[in-house]
Amino acid sequence: MTGPGTQPRIAVGLNAVIAAVTDEVPRILTLRAGREGSAGLLDEALPFGPLDPEHDRTLDRGLRRWVHEQTALSLGYVEQLYTFGDRDRDPRVRRKGMRVVSVAYLALVREVSVGVEAHWRDWYEFFPWEDWRAGRPPLLDGAIAPALDAWVTTAPDAAAGQERRERADITFGLGGSTWDGERVLERYELLYEAFLLPEAWRDQADGREQSRTPPAVHPALLPGRSMAADHRRILATALGRLRGKLKYRPVVFELLPPTFTLLQLQRVVEALSGVRLHKQNFRRLVETGGLVEGTGRFDAQTGGRPAELFVFRREVLRERPAPGVGLPHVRR
Repeated sequence: MTGPGTQPRIAVGLNAVIAAVTDEVPRILTLRAGREGSAGLLDEALPFGPLDPEHDRTLDRGLRRWVHEQTALSLGYVEQLYTFGDRDRDPRVRRKGMRVVSVAYLALVREVSVGVEAHWRDWYEFFPWEDWRAGRPPLLDGAIAPALDAWVTTAPDAAAGQERRERADITFGLGGSTWDGERVLERYELLYEAFLLPEAWRDQADGREQSRTPPAVHPALLPGRSMAADHRRILATALGRLRGKLKYRPVVFELLPPTFTLLQLQRVVEALSGVRLHKQNFRRLVETGGLVEGTGRFDAQTGGRPAELFVFRREVLRERPAPGVGLPHVRR
C-alpha cells in the first residue's frame, strides 16, 4: 500500500490492438477480463503483458513474444500507437502500490484461429455510433443527441453550457457540423465525461474519477460493449489513427490476401472508415495512383462476372510520399 509521501512503483506494460477485416467486418482480438461489465457480460480486454527488462531487448520484441504466448498469433505489421500513463488507469493495481505505464501498439493481420482464451470481436460492438455504412446511425439522433442535450443543460453556468454545446456539435456532427470519422477518441471521451458509458460509473465507484461529479439523475447508458480499465479508450485511439492513415499510408494492404479484387479492397476500406464509397471513383483513384497492378488472372468465385485479381505495387512507396487510398466521394 502507498501512503502520503510514498512513491508508487512504476511498471511498464504493453497493449496490443490487433485488427483484421473478415467478410467486411472490422475485427479486433480480445481476451476476457475477470470482471463483469455492461449487460452482465464479462468485460473484454486488449491483449496485455508486462515488459521484461532483462530479456526483452526492444518493446516491439516483448510485444510479439507475449502476444504469441497469449493468443498463439505471430504478428506481422506493428506500429507504436501511444503511451497511456494516467495515474488511476486501474485502481486495483494502484491499491497494490503500482502505477502502470502502458505502451500501446497497433497490429494489422489477416484473421486466423487463435488460442482458446482469445476472441475476435466486431470493432463496432464497442463503438456502434461509428458505423455509417448503412447511413447515419439511428443511435445518433435517437439516443446520443438527446443525451448530450441534457448534458449541456446541466452545465454549471452559461459559459460552460456554450462550451459543451460546441464540443457536442463538432465532435458528433450535430447542429449543422460535419461528421469527422477520425474523431473517434474525442467522441468516446465526450460520452465518458457525460457519464453515458458504463466505464465512467465504474471508475467513479472505484475512486478513479474524484474530480467529476456524476449527474443527479442516472442517464440511460448507450449501447456498446465496455472494456476493462481504459482499454476502450486505447481502442478508440487506434481506430482514429487507422482511419487517418488510410489517406496517406498503404496500411490497408496488410489486411488483404496477396491477390485481391478491387471490390475486396474497397470493402476493407469501407469497413475501417465506416462509410460507403463511390465505386468508380474509388477504383479510378486506386489505379491512377499506382497502388495496384493487375495479374491477368481472374476470380471466378464472385457470383457474377469474373473479376480481375490485383496485387499491391510496392514501387509506389518510392514514387509517392503519401500513397494512401483516400476516401473519394463518400456516399452518405
